Amino acid sequence: MQKPAGTGVGLGLAVLSALTFATSGTFARSLIDAGWSAPSAVIARVGIAALVLAVPAVLALRGRGHVLRRNLGVVGMFGLLGVALAQVCFFNAVRYLPVGVALLLEYLGIILVVGWTWLVHGQRPRRLTVGGSVAALAGLVFVLDVTGAGRLDPLGVLWGLGAAVGLAGYYVLAGRVDEELPSVVLASGGMGVGAVALAVLGLVGVLPLNATYGAVSFAGQETSWLVPIAGLSLVAAAVAYMAGIAGARLLGPRLSSFVGLTEVMFAVLIAWLVLGELPTMVQLLGGLLIVAGVALVRLDELRGNRAPADAAPEPALAGER
Repeated sequence: MQKPAGTGVGLGLAVLSALTFATSGTFARSLIDAGWSAPSAVIARVGIAALVLAVPAVLALRGRGHVLRRNLGVVGMFGLLGVALAQVCFFNAVRYLPVGVALLLEYLGIILVVGWTWLVHGQRPRRLTVGGSVAALAGLVFVLDVTGAGRLDPLGVLWGLGAAVGLAGYYVLAGRVDEELPSVVLASGGMGVGAVALAVLGLVGVLPLNATYGAVSFAGQETSWLVPIAGLSLVAAAVAYMAGIAGARLLGPRLSSFVGLTEVMFAVLIAWLVLGELPTMVQLLGGLLIVAGVALVRLDELRGNRAPADAAPEPALAGER
């Protein structure tokens, strides 16, 4: 059981993690509008962050190289699904959609996990999970606003749903990680794998690798392209991952994942302040339903797993993409 002081620090770190993760769409939008392709922005973000976290990862692994060797497959799949697929799809989604809407679509990945565990593992969802899933799907209808004036670009919606698949892969894989594998190693290794995979696909011509190195527009001001790159890699990746890891170790994975839902609120607020983007009232209602539905699913997990595992050291890091 966490001490009150430790819980307070953990909550602060978890909120910091959600806030910093929420900046990724806004930073990425400035690069994409300047001519960067989504894969290039993702490579820059996760490649630099992987290098920054490499030192603490190596220190955490001292004398335990065998732990990494037996988890290479999971780290690799985590990098391909939870990092590369999720982020490329999300960054492509923000080309066509408001940042907040793109993030709401991605968060449907948590509902996809419910379907995965039911179909593959035969874990029939309980009533609270079913209710949360229905609420989230109803929220999706409002977010898409198919009959309103704020109709969304179908291509952006498809990219957003692709990001949901990637996020679902992240959660499924994170739940299978060896308890002896330090979280910082999974984060650094996964981001490194994701960056290398995207770079290889780009070099062979499968993915576009476009980048510009002049001024970009950020928060209504002309600035160097290095500013959003630094924000993506250091703020929205390195700081976000490390704060999420530290907070989850103090709170436990389930409580930290609840706090991580505030990322949606922060993303909408940041996009409004920096980019002037604000969803319609109908879409905001849909967003509330999605967040409420995801929260119900998380609450059901918490009620169904009241075990000392809540203090387990390996968190399912909330909001990681």
